[in-house]
Amino acid sequence: MSHLEGPVPVAERIATLDIVRGFALLGILIMNLPGFANSFFIEADGSHLWTSSIDRVAETTREMLFSGKFNSMFSLLFGIGFTIQFARMRERAPTRATLLYTRRLLVLLALGLLHAMVFWQGDVLHVYAVLGLALLLVLRQAGNRTLCVLIILCLLYPAVSGSIRLLVTTPEVTAQMVAEAKAMEASNNIAYGSGSFLDAIREHTHEFAFFYGTLRHIWGSFGFYVQMATTMLIGFLIGRNDWVRKIPELLPWIRRLQWWALAIGVVCSLSFGAIFEIDRAPGPSALKVLGNIAYVLSRVGMMSFYVLTIVRLAQLPLWQRRFAAIASAGRMPLTNYLMQTLICTTLFYGWGFGLWGKVGPALQLALAFVIFFLVQVPLSRVWLRHFSHGPLEYVWRVLTYGRLVGSRVQAPAA
Repeated sequence: MSHLEGPVPVAERIATLDIVRGFALLGILIMNLPGFANSFFIEADGSHLWTSSIDRVAETTREMLFSGKFNSMFSLLFGIGFTIQFARMRERAPTRATLLYTRRLLVLLALGLLHAMVFWQGDVLHVYAVLGLALLLVLRQAGNRTLCVLIILCLLYPAVSGSIRLLVTTPEVTAQMVAEAKAMEASNNIAYGSGSFLDAIREHTHEFAFFYGTLRHIWGSFGFYVQMATTMLIGFLIGRNDWVRKIPELLPWIRRLQWWALAIGVVCSLSFGAIFEIDRAPGPSALKVLGNIAYVLSRVGMMSFYVLTIVRLAQLPLWQRRFAAIASAGRMPLTNYLMQTLICTTLFYGWGFGLWGKVGPALQLALAFVIFFLVQVPLSRVWLRHFSHGPLEYVWRVLTYGRLVGSRVQAPAA
């Protein structure tokens, strides 16, 4: 077995990235739980599904502090990881690196599509795979200036797209969109709330076709791709310039950027939270265009604050020890991400414990911490005592290289 095909030795891993990845998994679970517990199409008419004060507070807290911040964090890590992994491949197999990484991304795309159409429509893996292929085949040779221009264009996209929607969306189109959403919500409630596992599969495929089935829906999905591309390009820029390995010397800059990111994130989070509460009526408006701009800036601002705060703390031995358990979950990101789907669909769907539509935002928030810290973190720690990487990470590696590779831990991890 070549060193290329084997797992990355513990000594070569960047521990800070594993810690950030672990926190990203927790945040993704928090923001995904509403999509496991209820239809994606709820509140299409502007109403509130959950009206109790504790649920409203939890919902607002989740939207302002978590929504969009942690899948953005994961896409940032994906961009950083792309540079590290591809550089490692080029170093050890220069003639095969592009082919191997293309295969790696195609495997991820296949896993994502399987996840989306069979297990849960909220999958993000296929989005990362598509954007990763764009990085590999189109943007890998782009200069830093070009990448910065693309990042700025991605940040401007909500203003442009929102303005166009404001011009072309008629009241009739808005009414049609609300009717479609209500129909999809009713279909979801039947399939996921009381249907069998096969009913759920059919509904997931139906939802996937819905989101990619017409130009109008593709336009909406494209906005999500742009949001993920924004932070993936930032991660690619960070990884290409090797800033991750220069953290100690960059700490003065990190401290300053951390507080600027917090200021931007808080202001923009408060702004979009207020705007979307004031203007809940269906359809586009000038105020919602401002809200969408604030939302996108809050994603980048709060995500950056979280990452920079974790990075600073992870340089201290005391916090390294405190974060060790979370880092173990971060060493198995694919396994833990898909495990969240297994756990949550079993809890909420009709073929499982049938809690669909019965758990409000406050309990969802508490449940996310229970699942992560009492199930996923302990399982990750136990698994990594015996194996060098997670089970699905192993499958991903085998499918990438086309052969079985070693997985047992050879020596105790430091």
